[in-house]
Amino acid sequence: MMLLPAREAADRLGVKIDTLYAYVSRGLLRSMEVAGSRERHYDADEVEHFRAGRGATRARPPVEDLIPVIGSSICLIENHRLYYRGVDAVELAGNATLEDAAALLWEDLLPTPARPPRDHPLPLAGEGSDAAMQGNALPPPPAREGRGRVRSGRQFGSIGLCQIRLAELAADDPGGLDLSRAGVARTGRTIMAELAACVGGGEPSPEPIHQRLAEAWELDPAGADLVRRCLVLLADHELNASTFVARCIASTGATPYAVVSGALAALSGRRHGGASARAEALFREIGGEADPAAVMTARLARGDDLPGLGQPLYPDGDPRALAIVDALVKARPEASRRVAAAAVAAVQLTGLYPNVDFALGATAYTLRLPQGAALGLFLVARSVGWIAHAIEQYESGVLIRPRARYTGKRA
Repeated sequence: MMLLPAREAADRLGVKIDTLYAYVSRGLLRSMEVAGSRERHYDADEVEHFRAGRGATRARPPVEDLIPVIGSSICLIENHRLYYRGVDAVELAGNATLEDAAALLWEDLLPTPARPPRDHPLPLAGEGSDAAMQGNALPPPPAREGRGRVRSGRQFGSIGLCQIRLAELAADDPGGLDLSRAGVARTGRTIMAELAACVGGGEPSPEPIHQRLAEAWELDPAGADLVRRCLVLLADHELNASTFVARCIASTGATPYAVVSGALAALSGRRHGGASARAEALFREIGGEADPAAVMTARLARGDDLPGLGQPLYPDGDPRALAIVDALVKARPEASRRVAAAAVAAVQLTGLYPNVDFALGATAYTLRLPQGAALGLFLVARSVGWIAHAIEQYESGVLIRPRARYTGKRA
């Protein structure tokens, strides 16, 4: 048997490395471990057979035809590593803040402060008003009460609450119409600060975002550093669903507020950011059980899945998850046995490695963060990547307009 490294297999198929990994994740190709190498290899005969048979039927179009491809210099996923503009993200997360990651991804060499919100925003119709009854106005945002609490009674850090706040800011910030790099960076900092306030409670402040969240959640320095690391590692992940939505919206010339609000809607799906919330719920279900495998086996037995597992771009394991879990063990050594046992059980039960959602769920539970904090961390961090892609899309001047391949009846 002749084995091919990933790059050569992709070249023979005429596809990107990411598409090759997508074939594997969908069971269309097999990858194999090779002793002494971390890279997966591929049977040359199987690759050739697959290449010859891809055009045999058009009933199911090739995977690469369904994957949008947009040139970008922001993020690279290659050889099981993640890079932000050529900088290894795991290494960057060793000491950088989310603000540092934003400066790198936005190429904002002369950072400018966020625009503070006005003391008296434009009035919004209150509950029971004619405009609100007609659906023409948003209700006022719920008043904040106490540290890290929102009086609305909604789920902690809900995406809907963040979208309401962004809509309010957009109505009161004409500076959001400035789509120059510097203008978008200013708006981006405003958005980051407001999202952090929605997630952690309180008001925006000049402190680094991880410090604001750590204070709201009453974390010790080790816990605060873990939050910082999570935020940096989640800042961007190439052209995922929410980022593609962000770029589509930016291509129309809409403001960064609209870009991030639309991306949040995509993030809310259970197959995207919702996976973080479900992973957090899994760890809350495991709780203090001595054997996580028993809880996980019971979930599978009743037809539920195990969230936070598998990532087609990292068939050998998500490096972000590994970095977060390693830092979690150092920050909370007493939790290391349970987290490790859950990870081992997941692999044994499914054959899939934990991904970043799994690591976020473990972090939120171990640090005893408020319910919904895993998704909250995700959305605050990923706003940095959405803004970076918006800047790149604005500067391209291209309107994204995919074409459909018609598969219906013809006259």
